[in-house]
Amino acid sequence: MADPKAENALREAQGALEELETRWSAARDYLKIDESRARHDVLAEQAADPNLWNDQDHAREVTTELGRLTNELELFDSLRSAIDDCLVLAEFSRESLSAGEADWSLLEELSSTVSELERKIAALETQSLFSGPYDANEAIVELHAGAGGTDAQDWTEMLLRMYSRWAERRGFGVEIDEATEGQEAGLLSATFIVKGRFAYGWLCAERGVHRLVRISPFDSQARRQTSFASMDVTPLLNDDAGEVEIDEKDLRVDTYRSSGAGGQHVNKTDSAIRITHIPTNIVVSCQNERSQHQNRARAMQILEAKLAERARAERQSEMDALSGNRGENAWGSQIRSYVQAPYQLVKDHRTDFETGNVEAVLDGDLDGFMEAELRRQRSRS
Repeated sequence: MADPKAENALREAQGALEELETRWSAARDYLKIDESRARHDVLAEQAADPNLWNDQDHAREVTTELGRLTNELELFDSLRSAIDDCLVLAEFSRESLSAGEADWSLLEELSSTVSELERKIAALETQSLFSGPYDANEAIVELHAGAGGTDAQDWTEMLLRMYSRWAERRGFGVEIDEATEGQEAGLLSATFIVKGRFAYGWLCAERGVHRLVRISPFDSQARRQTSFASMDVTPLLNDDAGEVEIDEKDLRVDTYRSSGAGGQHVNKTDSAIRITHIPTNIVVSCQNERSQHQNRARAMQILEAKLAERARAERQSEMDALSGNRGENAWGSQIRSYVQAPYQLVKDHRTDFETGNVEAVLDGDLDGFMEAELRRQRSRS
């Protein structure tokens, strides 16, 4: 006599497998896998050409794109193989039940494998959200304290920690290029690079004003305080991108001694660089590198990225996803509220995604918020 519990477990696993097959097939279409295979074949032929490296820039483009497509196609094909393996496990489980025996070791392996497959296909589906031309790039992130005085400056430093922890969770690197300490506590501003593939694709969902409500640690009467800080993000261009040309005559370069908050965020040196692009009044700073030359090189890289973003926005208004309007760094313009008093809640006002676990969010648990906003953006495109 068959075990009802085992039969139910098998039905659940089979139902989940059918759904996974449907999702895998859908991913084949929206990820344009057939087009990627054709492109991969073309690039592989180019990479095999012994004359490829006569043009080193072109060779790097070919090998970089080929490597990316190879990884993506291998991942997609490995999911197909894993689904097929699960189907075999399901068939073995069905045969054992038909023989009147319940092989729970097989059923447990099947359930565990299906759960892992669900996680991997969910990650594949998330990848489909990154379809912008710069989504795969690393990201330049800027934080600025807004309304709220010392609390806003403290909030800016909290956001720096939040995004740094988020980056660590995803295996991304973080390089802080500039941090200007607040008058009493926290930071007036910070600029940092998040290094990793799709860093910009993820972080562009966070652009805007972030609002914190809490009992102020700086108020002797322990009153509730609302404070604001803005987050902006720009894709970091490749060194050889060459999207803009910068005339040295348009630059004002100042050197100064860095003064990151107590030395916590940046190296204190006498070679910090501030570059002002006079025609646009764009100002960038870097004070984290060991030499003036290194600081200048990084500042110029950031300036080029910001000027390229500005040019893109001017060329086509639909590039709002890159240029974005942050609005006023105060009441009424926030994209998300973080409430610690009188209750615990983080809520995104664009998507209505929310959680009561404020501490987890401040510790970098942001993927749910980011995915909700990226899906909202895709639904509107």
